Amino acid sequence: MFDIEEELKKLPSKPGVYLMHDETDTIIYVGKAISLKNRVRQYFQSSRNKGVKIEQMVTHIAWFEYIITDSELEALVLECNLIKEHRPKYNTMLMDDKTYPFIKVTVNEPYPRVLFSRLMKKDKAKYFGPYTSSGAVKDTIELIRKLYHIRNCNRSLPKDIGKERPCLNYHIKQCDAPCQGYLSEEEYQKSIKKVLEFLNGNYTPILKELEQKMQDFSDRLEFEKAIEYRELRNSVLQVAQKQKITNSDGEDKDIVAMAADQEDAVVQVFFVRGGKLIGREHFYVRLLGNETKEEILNSFVKQFYSGTPYIPKEIFLQYEIEDQKILEEWLSEKREQKVFFRNPKKGMKEKLVELAAKNAQMVLSQDREKIKREEGRTIGALKEIQKWLELDKLERIEAYDISNTSGYQSVGSMIVYEKGKPYRSDYRKFKIRSVQGPDDYASMEEVLTRRFRHGIEEKKQLEGMETYGKFTKFPDLIMMDGGRGQVNVALRVLEELRLNIPVCGMVKDDHHRTRGLYFNNVEIPIDTRSEGFHLITRIQDEAHRFAIEYHRSLRGQNQVHSVLDDIKGIGPARRKALMRKFQSIEAIKEAEISELMEADSMNAKAAEAVYRFFHGEQNG
Repeated sequence: MFDIEEELKKLPSKPGVYLMHDETDTIIYVGKAISLKNRVRQYFQSSRNKGVKIEQMVTHIAWFEYIITDSELEALVLECNLIKEHRPKYNTMLMDDKTYPFIKVTVNEPYPRVLFSRLMKKDKAKYFGPYTSSGAVKDTIELIRKLYHIRNCNRSLPKDIGKERPCLNYHIKQCDAPCQGYLSEEEYQKSIKKVLEFLNGNYTPILKELEQKMQDFSDRLEFEKAIEYRELRNSVLQVAQKQKITNSDGEDKDIVAMAADQEDAVVQVFFVRGGKLIGREHFYVRLLGNETKEEILNSFVKQFYSGTPYIPKEIFLQYEIEDQKILEEWLSEKREQKVFFRNPKKGMKEKLVELAAKNAQMVLSQDREKIKREEGRTIGALKEIQKWLELDKLERIEAYDISNTSGYQSVGSMIVYEKGKPYRSDYRKFKIRSVQGPDDYASMEEVLTRRFRHGIEEKKQLEGMETYGKFTKFPDLIMMDGGRGQVNVALRVLEELRLNIPVCGMVKDDHHRTRGLYFNNVEIPIDTRSEGFHLITRIQDEAHRFAIEYHRSLRGQNQVHSVLDDIKGIGPARRKALMRKFQSIEAIKEAEISELMEADSMNAKAAEAVYRFFHGEQNG
C-alpha cells in the first residue's frame, strides 16, 4: 500500500523528474524540479492555489515515483523524453508530431548527390532547410537535376566508373554520366558549387545563363528548345519568389508565437533560414485547465525542440518563459553551438513575432469548428466505443478480414486505427498457408495466430531496446468482421497464447449493415447516428477494402502472364509501361533499343534485354 504522506517525507532535496500514477498505474503527469522535496509536496498542500487542472489531477494520484538527476538540465531532458513517450493526460500536450524535410548535398562524396532527407545527420553532408512542404523540396531537387545534371544513382564513384552502362538520365540529358568517366571530378565539382550557390539563394547566375540560352535558340528559330529553357527559367523564378527576404543578417532563426482562448491554443512557427522566410507551420496544443500563455509556450518549446532535427541559432519568443535559461543551455548542447532565446520588444523582430501571433489567432478562429468536428470523428468516437464496452483504455484498434473466391487464394488483412485515425504504416497482409477451401474461421485462426506469435517473439528479441518491430505493438481492442463465431475464434487464439486483449464482433443486419457490437457474449445495441457508430463502420469498410485489394492483386498476378515476364529485368511496372506505349507484343518486337527506352521506367540495360530476347540474342 502506497502511503503518500510517508513517501512525501522521503523525498530528497535534489533535482529530478517525478511521475504521477493513477489507480491503473497509468502515468498521468510528468514534471521536473530543482528540488523534488519542495516541488512534489506542493501538489498535496491544501493551502496553495493550484488551479483547476492540478486540483483535478491530484484527486486521481494513487502513487508517485521520481528519478534523481545530477542537474536541472538533465531533469529537463528526461522530462521531455518521458512526456513524449507516455503522453500523460494532465501535461499540456503538443498534438502534432511532424518531421520536416531537408535537401541534402553529399559533399563528403567525390561525386556528390542532391537528396531528399527527413533526418539531419552528423555525416559531413550539407543540409538545407528544414522546409515545410515535401512537394516543394522534391520539385526543387528535380529542378536542380535538370539544371546542373547531378547524378541521383547509388553507384560508388569513382570505384564503379565504367562497370555498368549509363542509366536513362544520361540518355534524356539529365545526367552527364560521371559513372562512365565522361567528365572529370573537377568538372563535376564545378556543377556542385553552382548547386550550393543556388540552394543558398543566389539565383542570378543561373537565370542569366537560362535567359541567354533561351535567346540563342530563339535567334536560331529553334523554338522548342527556347521554350524548354523558358520553362526552366520560370521554375527558377518560382523557387526564388518563395524565398521571401525577412531581414538582412543572414542568420537562421525560428519565430514562435501563439493564440489561445478558454479551450484551445494554436502555436505558429516561422522558419527563417539564411535570412529568408522558407515556410511556416501551425500546431494545435491540448489545454486542460487555466494554463497561462507563458506556460503553454514553455510546454510547446520543450516538446517541439526535443523532436525537431534542426535547431537554429536564434529562437524569437512572444513571451519570456520559465525554463528559458535552462532550455538555452540544453539546445546549445544539442546544436553544439550557442543558441539564444530572444523576446523582442521593438523594431522588425517584434513585428515578425506579432505577425506570427496574428497568424496563430487567424488559424484559431477559422479552424475551431473544423478541429472540433475532427476530434468528434476520432477521439470523441473512440471515447463512445470505450464507454459502450466499459474499457479502461482505448487508443489502438486492430480489425481483421478474410477474402477469397470460392476458397481460391485466401488472404487475410489486418488494419490499424490509432486515436480514431487509420495508421496505415502498421497495416499487414497475410497469404493463407494452412487452409484449403473457403473456411473463413480456420483462415482467421491462422492469421491471428501468426500475427500475435510474431509479436510475442519480437518483444522477446527487442526487450530493453528503444525500437519496435512490425508486430510489437498490441491493440487495446480487436474488432472482428462478424459476430459470435469470429469472436470465439479470436478468443481461442488469445487464450492459447496467454494474451488478455478485449475482442468484439461487428454484427450486421439483414442488409449487411452494422447494427451492433458483440462483446462478452452479449450483443450491445449502438446509436446509428453516433460518431462511434460511424467510426466502427469506417473500420469495417477499411478492413474489407484492404483484404479485397490484396486478394485482387494476387489474382491478377496469377492469372495474367506475359511473354515479357520471361525477360530478365522486366517486372510488372516495366511490363505495363511497355504495353502502354506499344499496345502489343508485336510492336515491342519491332522496336529499336532507343524506342524501347522511351517507355516509362525503362533504362538502357532493360531495353537491351528486351531487344536481345526478341532478336534471338542471348538475354543478359
